[in-house]
Order: sequence, then C-alpha cells, then structure tokens
Amino acid sequence: MRLLRRGAVLVIGDAMLDRYVYGKVERVSPEAPVPVLSVEREVALPGGAGNVVRNLTALGGAVAFVSVVGDDQAGSDLTGLIGGQPGVEPWLLVQGGRATTTKTRFIASGQQLLRADHEQALPIHPRLAERLVRIAADAVAATAVMVLSDYRKGVLAGDTPARLIAAARTAGRKVLVDPKGGEHARYAGADLFMPDLAELAEATGQPVGTEEEIAAAAIALRAAHGFGAVLVIRGQDGVTLVSDEGAGETVSHFPSHIAEVVDPAGAGDAVVAVAAAATAAGLPIGIVARLGALAAGIAMGKTGIAVVREDEFLEVLTPGRLASRKIATRAEAAERVERWRRSGCRVGFLAGDRTTAADIIVQARSWCDRLVIALSDTDPEAGRLAELAGVDLVARFGGDTPADLIRLLRPDVLVQAPDPATNGSRESDLVQEWGGTVRRPGPLPTGGG
Repeated sequence: MRLLRRGAVLVIGDAMLDRYVYGKVERVSPEAPVPVLSVEREVALPGGAGNVVRNLTALGGAVAFVSVVGDDQAGSDLTGLIGGQPGVEPWLLVQGGRATTTKTRFIASGQQLLRADHEQALPIHPRLAERLVRIAADAVAATAVMVLSDYRKGVLAGDTPARLIAAARTAGRKVLVDPKGGEHARYAGADLFMPDLAELAEATGQPVGTEEEIAAAAIALRAAHGFGAVLVIRGQDGVTLVSDEGAGETVSHFPSHIAEVVDPAGAGDAVVAVAAAATAAGLPIGIVARLGALAAGIAMGKTGIAVVREDEFLEVLTPGRLASRKIATRAEAAERVERWRRSGCRVGFLAGDRTTAADIIVQARSWCDRLVIALSDTDPEAGRLAELAGVDLVARFGGDTPADLIRLLRPDVLVQAPDPATNGSRESDLVQEWGGTVRRPGPLPTGGG
C-alpha cells in the first residue's frame, strides 16, 4: 500500500466544517416534547472536499488543497484544521461576508438526533474564482492528479470546472471528478467521473436498479460527456467501472467485501481519495476501481464520517495481519496509548470476554478515537476481538480485575458492561480521578440520523 503515497494530489472543491456534539439523553424538555442532550464533548473535523483531503493524508499522501472559506469563526477553525494535517499545502481563500458551510450533528448513544446546517451556497465572487483558477493552474504542475470535489456550495460554479480541466490538460495531468447534483456537462473531458447511483440516475434519466441498468446508464453518461471512465459508487454493493481498459469498452463490477454496514456517511469521499491516490501512483484503472470498492467497505464499517487508513487496507488484503499487530503486552499497550494521547486522541477502555458482542464495540468506539480491549490472561478471545474493525488494541490485564491496567493506561473513557451488576465501582472511581468519563452501552439503534 506504500504505492498510494507516491504521487501528490491537488484537491479543489467545497470545504466544510463538520461539528459533532456528543452527549446523553436522560429526559425530555419541559418546554417542548424534545429530548434534552447533556453535552459531554465536541469534535470538529474538515468536511466536504476537506474530508477527501483527510482521507488522502490518512493514506500518507501529499496534498495541495484549494478552496474558499468565509471570514467567520468557522472559516478560521476550518483553516486551522486543514493546515494542521501532515503533508497538506492549503490554499484557503477568504471571501468577506460569506458564511463558511458548517454542519453540526447532535449525537447520543451512537444515534444522530439532529443536524443543523449553516451555509451560503451562492457562487463565489468572480474575482475570487479567477484567483482560484490561477492558483490551481500553478499547483497542478507540482502534483500528479487533480480532484474536483463539487458539493454545490459555490466553489466550482459556472465555467470554473472547464477552466480547471483545461489547466490540467495543459500540464499533462489527469482529472477526477466527484459530482453532487446535475450539470455534468461542465466536467466534459474528465478522465474519471465518479457519481453515486442517485447522481447517475439524475444525470441520465435512466433506471439504475440492476447491474445491467447501472452499466447502461454509465455507458450513456460516458459517451454524452467524453469521460475517460465512469466509476459508479454503489455503497455496500461496491462500484461499477465503465472504461476502455482492455479491448474496447468494458464494464466491471467490484464488491466492497463489507461484513456489516455501520454508517454509510463519508464512504464516497473515501472512494474518491483512494482512487486519486491510486491514479497518482500510476496504477491501472481496474486496480483503481478495486481499491475504491474496498475503501467503501472499510468506511461503511465504521461509525461516523471516518477515514480509511493504510493498515486497514492491509487487513482487508491480507486478513489476520493487522489483527496480530493489535495484540500487545502491557508495556507495549502503554507506549501506544501514550503516542495516541500525544497526537490528541481520546482513548477508550473496555474489559472484554467471550460474550463481548460487535454492537457493544461499535458503541464503545463512537465515544473515543482509539479503543483498547482488556482481557484476562486466560481469556482465549484476543484473536477474535482483534479482528473487529472498531478495536485498536487488545491487552491482557492479569489478576482478577483490570484496575492495574486502567491505572497504567489512564483512559479517557471507561466503557462498562450493559449489565450494572457486572461492573465494579473501583474501576469507575479510578477513571474519574483524572477527569475521565464512564459510559454504559445501551441497545444499538436501528435507525439512521
């Protein structure tokens, strides 16, 4: 997977600020029939085209990012988040009086209660668009691939996409497009066009209920706009590729190999990022598509808008390799947790055994950035638990209780068993001594947010 680090990628598109407000709901408001969220923590992440950048940096790649933010606090926060990522060269232009697109999600027990959007989706100022194109035309020469990530918030309005594609052509670079909504003719001549099923249906007016219908619609879309290839992102069903690889036009379907859909949010951005990194590395389009399908499966197996990392690809391609690396001695666990903490990660701790179910892992992982599972020295479940996507580390605690291991690792979140009768107060008291929180999983929600 080190191949995906070889080429630098230029991303141009709509940057957003994704805010997540986590808490618990224990009562209904006396003012209106709505739940009261008792806020426990808040997280801010780059969204939209910024999430494509996050995925590229998670793969270890170098990225130049060109976008526009408003002259507000959200724009300042987003600029700091983008610039703080390793390997990113940010070109975030500021438009006075413009609101930075911000999406705030309120979450309790792993379920989204409400999303509040603050945005201004009008086209950016013409002078700013002119400057954006000039910067991109200069930056594309130092990168291998241009990605246009259009969330229809105004950065890629009007003839800007056509001018950017022309600049990439002049520099001899390939162009990948992640569209949202119609007017696909504005991207005519792109090398790889990546719609999802809804966008494909909207663009062609054709049914997309079967693989044959998807292929027919993708062929029609490719012919209508002169795209080099079309990669249809089909969620848990993987991707469909229409290209000229081999002799003449070919259609290929690639499965995502996903065991269970936990959260589909952000899967499209992961596919785009992996496709861009693979294209920048010079891989054939068929391999690009296969890696994109695997990325979709990994992303949908996580909670929230998560990135896809190199070690997760290794685990999918070589099952068991990553799982063995997750099992650590107490000393190794302490070193890894300290590295996570220095990088700003919130560490969770769950004492597991043979009865620990995957849905408990999902909830526990939603409350932290890294999850440690603790097992007794005689418990044979280390291998099974290490294979679960939400588990970052498995460590033995020795003795009758995990108290000593908790004291060693000092987790931020202690996740206790759903049954209160099985929980000891000693562990809870320890975590609360250094300001940690104690959570107890409930039934896994069946509905989306």
